[in-house]
Order: sequence, then C-alpha cells, then structure tokens
Amino acid sequence: MREADKKALVNRLRSARGHVDAVIRMVEDGTYCVDVMKQLSAVQGSLEAASRTMLRNHLETCVAAAMKAGRTTEIVDELMQALRFDRITTGPVRDESATAPAAPATAATAAAAEACH
Repeated sequence: MREADKKALVNRLRSARGHVDAVIRMVEDGTYCVDVMKQLSAVQGSLEAASRTMLRNHLETCVAAAMKAGRTTEIVDELMQALRFDRITTGPVRDESATAPAAPATAATAAAAEACH
C-alpha cells in the first residue's frame, strides 16, 4: 500500500473508531433513538469510504502489477472473491454530507428522547 494512502486510511479508521466511541456514550446516556441512528449511519458511511479507499489502492497497485505480470485471470478471480460479500464497496457512492455530525439536540428532541426511554 502506498504510504500516503495508508496514512489516509488509518486516519479515517481512527476517526470512525472515535465516532463509534461517541455513539456508545450516546447510547449509555440515553440519547434519543433517532439521533443515535443518524450517527450510526454516519459511522457506516465512514467505513464504506474506507473500504472504497482500500479497493482503489488494491486496483491501482496489486491488480495493476498482477496484470502487467500476466496474471490477469488469477487476479480477477481473487478480486471477484474479495468483492463477493461486499455489496457496499461496489454500490453507489454515499453522499459525504451524510457523515456530518448531527445538529445539537433541541428542546423538542430532548422531550422526545425522554418519552422514548
């Protein structure tokens, strides 16, 4: 993996880990369900972007090198196997604004959260 891509991927994954920790705190604090769901969606979006970054790196480095070496069938089979269970990576690109943090809770969401719990 190229060093710049590796650094970017590790940073994105660390950010997602921090976001997951924040979501855990939200659940522990009894945050309104919909607000937690929005944040879970944002975490999923971040992980999907990380997966796409990894795939792009693989295509540009490993797959390209294998094809140049004449191992086209082997690398295509490997890639197809890797993508077999990953519908997110090969699906449409999510709107990056979906990973933005949620707006602060209002009095209405605070009241709804109280009623929900």
